[in-house]
Amino acid sequence: MKDILGELETRREQARMGGGERRIAAQHAKGKLTARERIELLLDAGSFEEFDTFVAHRATDFGMEKDRPAGDGVVTGWGTVNGRLIYVFSQDFTVFGGSLSETHAQKICKIQDMAVQNGAPVVGLNDSGGARIQEGVASLAGYAEVFQRNIDASGVIPQISVIMGPCAGGAVYSPAMTDFIFMVRDSSYMFVTGPDVVKTVTNEVVTAEELGGAATHTRKSGVADCAFENDVEALAETRRLIDFLPLSNREKPPVRPFFDSPDRIEDSLDTLIPDNPNSPYDMKELIGKLADEGDFFEIQPDFAKNILTGYIRIEGRTVGVVANQPMVLAGCLDIDSSRKAAKFVRFCDAFEIPLLTLVDVPGFLPGTSQEYGGVIKHGAKLLFAYGEATVPKVTLITRKAYGGAYDVMASKHLKGDFNYAWPTAEIAVMGAKGAVEILYRSELGDAEKIAARTADYEDRFANPFVAAEKGFIDEVIVPSASRKRIARAFASLRSKRQDRPWRKHDLIPL
Repeated sequence: MKDILGELETRREQARMGGGERRIAAQHAKGKLTARERIELLLDAGSFEEFDTFVAHRATDFGMEKDRPAGDGVVTGWGTVNGRLIYVFSQDFTVFGGSLSETHAQKICKIQDMAVQNGAPVVGLNDSGGARIQEGVASLAGYAEVFQRNIDASGVIPQISVIMGPCAGGAVYSPAMTDFIFMVRDSSYMFVTGPDVVKTVTNEVVTAEELGGAATHTRKSGVADCAFENDVEALAETRRLIDFLPLSNREKPPVRPFFDSPDRIEDSLDTLIPDNPNSPYDMKELIGKLADEGDFFEIQPDFAKNILTGYIRIEGRTVGVVANQPMVLAGCLDIDSSRKAAKFVRFCDAFEIPLLTLVDVPGFLPGTSQEYGGVIKHGAKLLFAYGEATVPKVTLITRKAYGGAYDVMASKHLKGDFNYAWPTAEIAVMGAKGAVEILYRSELGDAEKIAARTADYEDRFANPFVAAEKGFIDEVIVPSASRKRIARAFASLRSKRQDRPWRKHDLIPL
């Protein structure tokens, strides 16, 4: 018996060593952790239960039968994050460069299937050179099997991808179908075709970092949600995100202890809005003062900065926040901000996370680049996402809410449950100056008359009371009492039920 136990431990030790000490040292020299070290940081200490430790590939071409390391380049299993179940796979770059083989894919698929069956998130730690060329189409088939499971799990369990090394070619499409993508600066990249192929086909000379690095995907493309300095920070923030999310669509988000009174009055909010209607202010200040302990987990902080998305807690319960940011483009909606917010709203709705919308929007960004880029369709995505969402929806208009952008931002007409406004809110088709120039075009030569008309328009429409008279605003509230009113609103909506007509699926404007 002792011999058998000794052999088991020997085999386990060999599996734990992955590609061997030399390759582990090379991984560390790049500032990267190994697959197992990453899992240890992500999960609660001692909670990891591994599956398929001894699985090996079955390839025989190109002399592959002579090298069959245990685990086949991916570590899979389950564990807990702050006591809550999650499933995880971590690609091991020290074994065949983390390349995906038929059996490597089967290990990932097993974890995905178990996660859906048992209602728990999947976290994928990606560090792979792509498809294993020696296996040809079997490797490609493995990718497709993983993709299909990403699709089947969409809206059922949260799926999180952490890109911690290369992720190229077909490999990028699995993370692209997950709900969140985190990257590590200077050591991770994603692209469909690499720099060498780009140079051959288009004659463009570009580095891997410029083509698909963390800065590119968090600032320009919007493919990734957040970028972090190193593996340790990325995994710590992944743990923090998981704390905000439900385990599946069968459960509510977790309720955490809180030490911040929901009745807290924040006097500084009474002077947050500048006297000059064209002066900016930081909407993050309002978010921080509404949240329990000021804690805000921002999603996509470096992309489309004219809109803010992320998670806070109110009375210990997760709330998704969408907020216009007057500090950037005056808070206008455009193509990128519409896409960013629409994706966020749809995720929150799929997982029963209530939505808080903070509105200060002068309209959609004008210009040929926006129209040629399809701002109509992209703006409609956000409109559709809000109108489709059946979770509790609380909206607060702080200042401007003009034109179609007023409608889009979770207005009462899109079945908002509570629609509040501050006394500083201006709800109208457009700003006073533009409206007067259209309404009184014949008087444009008379500056005094135009000034009087503008003042009259502002008196009549640059306030929330016309909308309140029509019932489009439920209440005009004192800014300092915003946290209290919003907390009470969400508390009253905890048992909300809203049914939709049967359909196979909706047709969001893509």
